[in-house]
Amino acid sequence: MQSKLRFAALILLIALGISQISGTLAQAPMPTPAQLDQLLAPIALYPDSLLAQITTASTNPQEILDVSNWLQANPGLQGSALTNAAEQQGFDAAFIALVNFPDVLDMMAENIDDYATIGQAFSADQGAVSASIQRLRNQAYAAGNLRSNQQQQVQVQQSSGQPVYVIQPANPQVVYVPVYNPTVVYVRPPTNVVVVSYGPPISIGILMVSRPWGWMGWGWNWTSHRCYYNHTVWVGWRNPYRPPNVWYRPRPVPYSSRPGYGGNWHYRPPNYRPPAPVRPPANRPPWGPDNRPGYRPPTNRPGTGRPPVPQPKPQPRPQPKPGTPSQPIAKPGTPGPGPTRPTTPPAHGKPAPQPRPVPQQRPAPQPKPAPQQRPAQQPKPAPQHKPAPQQRPAPQSKPGQQPKPNQANRPQPQAN
Repeated sequence: MQSKLRFAALILLIALGISQISGTLAQAPMPTPAQLDQLLAPIALYPDSLLAQITTASTNPQEILDVSNWLQANPGLQGSALTNAAEQQGFDAAFIALVNFPDVLDMMAENIDDYATIGQAFSADQGAVSASIQRLRNQAYAAGNLRSNQQQQVQVQQSSGQPVYVIQPANPQVVYVPVYNPTVVYVRPPTNVVVVSYGPPISIGILMVSRPWGWMGWGWNWTSHRCYYNHTVWVGWRNPYRPPNVWYRPRPVPYSSRPGYGGNWHYRPPNYRPPAPVRPPANRPPWGPDNRPGYRPPTNRPGTGRPPVPQPKPQPRPQPKPGTPSQPIAKPGTPGPGPTRPTTPPAHGKPAPQPRPVPQQRPAPQPKPAPQQRPAQQPKPAPQHKPAPQQRPAPQSKPGQQPKPNQANRPQPQAN
């Protein structure tokens, strides 16, 4: 009986441990519409097919890190050899298509917490994610920053009396990934300044295949507010990728440290770096438990490099200012050593009103009469006359003798 009870207790402990682990991996509460706008703002203006691949890939954040490391370890693979190798690795269909966009994958790995939250929201409610995308596109279109050009084609359709914005590549064989700052693209009217730029052209001819992960099989059904993969609504992967080592743990997203917080897109948080597809360095160490991706301090940015430069400059300036009263006072005192002493009391008397001791140095003409050597002669006779006051105690002894023979003592010196 005791062995059975011990076995049952062991099973309960294991169940509790599993429940705790599952609790850490449990989905966070669904983001609010404003929070979804903040998360999706950096990618809402991407082409529909690319955006569908990103949102479905975000449902497995550990796979994002694994594919990013795999690309880093295989820089020589390109074209069909790259997609075939990714397919042999067992990656999900979204990642087989995204390996042709290594900059986008690295952006997702660098901001893994954001995309993990996007994936959780996408799995919970695709309608909320699609509504946020259309809401952001509407703001960019109203600001004049979302228009058709040589890189992309923007179509404005109507669905249930509301505008729907569809973005497709202008050339079906080439895709340009837009690069923009969310603090500008959603609020400012069109100006002469280029608000949206584009990365290098990426040929997707290799993706125009009959495979399920082909480019033409991805997109959005904006009427039903659902994403589709392989021409059908996405509900999950048939044979999902199983990471060999799951070490990533979701972390809370700091919504207050990014633009759009409280609906204010003009807000530019300090040290904020908008996610942009940028090729990682070749010698980057792989992501792992000891090297977790995330926002790095932008030390090389010109915007953040300027503030620290003026900070050290004013620091040495105020330091000499408190010492300057002694230096300028020494200058007028150079003709004679004496004036330096009388000038010291005014220097000590006016540091209290610290605003500007410099104008108080103008009474420097007062030390000009200092060349008169009167104060200099005073120290010489001073030691001579000092013994004279010492003789005064002699008459003090006389009053002590005054009661008896005060007058007798006086004629005695006269007789001498």
